[in-house]
Amino acid sequence: MFKKIVKISLIILILTSIIFVVGCSNSTGKVDNPKIRLVEVTHSIFYTPQYVALEMGFFKEEGLDVELTTAYGGDKTMTALLSGNADIILVGTETTIYVYNQNPKDPAINFAQLTQTDGSFLVSRKPIKNFSWDMLKGKVLLGQRKGGMPEMVSEYVQHINGIEPKVDNEIIQNVDYKNLSSAFVSGTGDFVQLFEPVASKLEAERKGYIVASFGESSGKLPYTVYITKQSMIDNNPEIIQKFTNAIYKAQLWVHRNTLEEIANVIAPQFPDLDREIMLQVLNRYRSQGSWAMDPILDIEEYQNLEKVMEYSGELKQRVPYEAIVNTDFAKNAINTKEQ
Repeated sequence: MFKKIVKISLIILILTSIIFVVGCSNSTGKVDNPKIRLVEVTHSIFYTPQYVALEMGFFKEEGLDVELTTAYGGDKTMTALLSGNADIILVGTETTIYVYNQNPKDPAINFAQLTQTDGSFLVSRKPIKNFSWDMLKGKVLLGQRKGGMPEMVSEYVQHINGIEPKVDNEIIQNVDYKNLSSAFVSGTGDFVQLFEPVASKLEAERKGYIVASFGESSGKLPYTVYITKQSMIDNNPEIIQKFTNAIYKAQLWVHRNTLEEIANVIAPQFPDLDREIMLQVLNRYRSQGSWAMDPILDIEEYQNLEKVMEYSGELKQRVPYEAIVNTDFAKNAINTKEQ
């Protein structure tokens, strides 16, 4: 019953947003104001190339004034786009599939990929020297929101490692994303699924211990992607191109520079984070290949996403890759840089 209520609530939220957008004529027209409202799903070192683009002035070099805000949740992030409160969002591709299956007049389109693996880690209450996934059997896992990429990847990784989620173990999903670490510290669950730098902060405080990477175990996915409405692409292709150009510049910069240099650049985005923890987190994401080398969302990664969603029961109807993915801007950005 809980699953049905959550699913129905998400559908109602999306439909309400679509209806609202139809009534807002200015939300799909030509953008005259150079300020681009960018909404990210969460604020994490996982999105390092984006912060490099902001701090290094790559958006400004393209003539864009990008205003970044954080929504803290995939459903909230997509709603910001559909309601006209965002021009571009950074969130998982699965959200565009949910929207497309509601037959919108103005679908959400993936146009540039930022990360290509899951960015979350499994944190244990106690250190485990030789962790294996079967250790989750009979345990309580403090998980993520139903229907979101982190939770779907978690369940898929457990499945391919011989565990039947919610049968062989218990997964708690009624804790808000921002409160997961505090709930775990207060005694909820044997394990928790967390993003960085929260996971490493807990480890530094000896309140939790990273024992496994969901990104290493699940393979490549279009995990976080830049998304906008089709009307924005139709009416403002030059803005989407400039935005993609800036992201590609940042991707190249991140892959060509040291962790110390990267940390220096993104430090203003994480003013309260210890530098040693920052370097540790950067190393984790770089070593597991989390940051995409370029902004192209490959069809192979999309098909891997479909497998993950199908296992979780969230893919009710397949959506053609071409219907919600536009690689033209990514390819143009690469070709322009190479000339």
